[in-house]
Amino acid sequence: MRFLGLMALGLLAACASGQPRGDAPTRSLAEILEQSPSNDWRTVDQNNLLYMQLPAGRVIIELAPDYTPLHAANIRALARAHYWDGAAIVRSQENYVVQWGRDEGDTKRMGSASETLAPEFDRPRSGVRFTWLRDPDSYARGVGFAYGFPVASNGRRTWMAHCYGMVGAGRGDTADSGNGAELYVVIGHAPRHLDRNIATVGRVLQGMELLSTMPRGTGPLGFYETPAERTAITSVRLGSELPANERVNIEALRTDSATFDQVIESRRFRREDWFLDPIGHINLCNVPLPVRVR
Repeated sequence: MRFLGLMALGLLAACASGQPRGDAPTRSLAEILEQSPSNDWRTVDQNNLLYMQLPAGRVIIELAPDYTPLHAANIRALARAHYWDGAAIVRSQENYVVQWGRDEGDTKRMGSASETLAPEFDRPRSGVRFTWLRDPDSYARGVGFAYGFPVASNGRRTWMAHCYGMVGAGRGDTADSGNGAELYVVIGHAPRHLDRNIATVGRVLQGMELLSTMPRGTGPLGFYETPAERTAITSVRLGSELPANERVNIEALRTDSATFDQVIESRRFRREDWFLDPIGHINLCNVPLPVRVR
């Protein structure tokens, strides 16, 4: 198997209390993952995977129906209608987002998808199993992970956070104007001020480098000013629609697993020789969410 989307390798030096132990054996991040039990991984449902084919390669996105079920259903309907076939990357804003979709007034049929959706900026906290970080956060009372995604909470409500690689549904001025037809991915420093102001619908699992290196747009907000600057989208398909031999069997590390706890500590206490201070803290968006292909 091979691992995808991992940050630079680190060393584990933490006990159950979360404090570093000088006598504890250290393991690299790769070793933590390689030695993890198979039940600490989940197979990503192909019905929640979008395969976006670009001229330079393929991007695979996981949808998050546990947080934005209406948007997930609408995006699936758009994919089945081949809505994005022939659409384009229309925006690339430095240290912010890359966005794709169709121009306003485009007559491409949306199939059974709805033109407007009720906003899904957050959901009730009850019933959600969290892996909390003990580290403080500037934007929420608590932050952590649920269903494989970075999340935040104010105690009553919870929402997905705008970390690098997260995908959201662009909208206009009204709350119900983001139906998933225009999507964006965070390519820069986490714009957490967008949390609870827009529906975050998933995250990129594979092919992030194809989006983050798009030429930056020269127009306002990074929009491309001419059609020639845009990158055409060949197709977008649901994994469940593809022939079996074209699917990628992706496994994601469960964020409620013991292995994931070890991953967090390996990033919180940096014990590589280069680090003079192990830090002992971590930001929500600096915790890697490992995936692998079997």
